[in-house]
Amino acid sequence: MKIVKFIKNSFIDYPRHIATVAFTHGCNWSCWYCQNADLLHENADLTQEFFEFLSTRKGLVDGVVICGGEPTIHADLPQTIRKIKEMGFDVKLDTNGTNPEMLAELIGNNLVDYIAMDIKAPISKLSQITLSRNKIERVAESIELIKNSGVEYEFRTTVTPDLTENDIEEMAKSIAGAKKYILQQYNKPKLLANAPEPHKIETVKHFVSVAQKWVPACELR
Repeated sequence: MKIVKFIKNSFIDYPRHIATVAFTHGCNWSCWYCQNADLLHENADLTQEFFEFLSTRKGLVDGVVICGGEPTIHADLPQTIRKIKEMGFDVKLDTNGTNPEMLAELIGNNLVDYIAMDIKAPISKLSQITLSRNKIERVAESIELIKNSGVEYEFRTTVTPDLTENDIEEMAKSIAGAKKYILQQYNKPKLLANAPEPHKIETVKHFVSVAQKWVPACELR
């Protein structure tokens, strides 16, 4: 597993934590609106530099966010996280939920303190949004695993222009009773020419109220 980019200090990526954010390479989906598409095939390996930096952050940074790409496609993710934990940092994992076996291993070995899982679209639209059919049937397994894990978590959806009110309700229903559901506004991807315009913010706020019927703790970020 390679860390191809890292942000030294973030105040917004890990609730109640000052965090360092590490980006892994590669993904098993190809979401058309991905903001990190330029990193998916990045060959740089900053892993050693990342750990050297982290060794200077004790007492200054509370945790590490591991995102991508999709971190759970890497078999050595547990070893990387274990090394971070041994340095004294909490770990937040961002995932698309396509690898419930890896999630179960991480949870079972107390290697994650917070999980953020992206709900990209209802199952009926997942292949359209992700431009892939790879493991989309595993998403429901990961949802239930995370909800029952005892680990702090959130589900989140980027409200792309091709998501409708019915889609939002279907996604919220699929995670009914979740502790937290975040809707976040879509930003036009920098690498995609002629990208569609986002929903108006009033529409996204309405979507929040729709989702709250199934997940009362739904909010706009």
